[in-house]
Amino acid sequence: MVGLLSIVAVGFLLGMRHATEPDHVIAVTTIVSQQRNATRAAWIGAFWGLGHTVTIFAVGTAIIIFNLVIPPRLGLAMELSVGLMLIVLGGWNLTSFLQGLPPKTVDSSDAPLIHSHPHHHGSLVHTHPHEHWFEGHSPAESYAGMSRLDGRFGNTRTYQMLRPLVVGVVHGLAGSAAVALLILTSIRNPSWAIAYLVVFGVGTIAGMMLITISIASTFRFFGNRFDNLNRKFGLAAGLVSLCFGVFLAYQICVTQGLMSTHPQWIPK
Repeated sequence: MVGLLSIVAVGFLLGMRHATEPDHVIAVTTIVSQQRNATRAAWIGAFWGLGHTVTIFAVGTAIIIFNLVIPPRLGLAMELSVGLMLIVLGGWNLTSFLQGLPPKTVDSSDAPLIHSHPHHHGSLVHTHPHEHWFEGHSPAESYAGMSRLDGRFGNTRTYQMLRPLVVGVVHGLAGSAAVALLILTSIRNPSWAIAYLVVFGVGTIAGMMLITISIASTFRFFGNRFDNLNRKFGLAAGLVSLCFGVFLAYQICVTQGLMSTHPQWIPK
């Protein structure tokens, strides 16, 4: 009983720590950068953790029970998926930022004054152009501060759940081998090892929920006090995600030799 309780405690704590991995935090930051509601931010973290846990559990259980051995090239390809995902998420945020840049101002008595500024739609924050006429105010039709998908589905629950879930699945795919191998070296009982995976996943979900709440609260605190800071947060998150994704892809493809005849892969 003491041994099982120790496994549960260690698994939960390591799961929470696992949520703080740099690639994990960078990925969820690009998603939460437009989120100001702490409750919805927590749900983003929960669904990321759920996707991560499902993949870790499925792949890890197969490795534990069937003693599967993942070839180096496949393992590197699984990790490369994280780098590519970070590049996509970073590009997504950068595109939203560029679309949100104010168009040129037309200085004419017969033309509207066009500018842009942040708007809140529910808990989402984005920027889109506005036209100010002398007779009144007419909003532009396009929501330029968000990507087309965000603009069309940003307020739907399914979309808000699906994006972090998919990101979590990709992260779980890349880290499942390392977690399973770590268990095999310390826990010989397959039932206890599988129980560890479950507790590890619960800890990861809890840790990521705390992280996303903290990120959203920080963005909201500073964004409410400084004009256009929300857009700058999104730009910074996109740049970091893009650069880190390119760095990971380079490390995997060149340094570890994914494209070479003798790839070198150490699960971590």
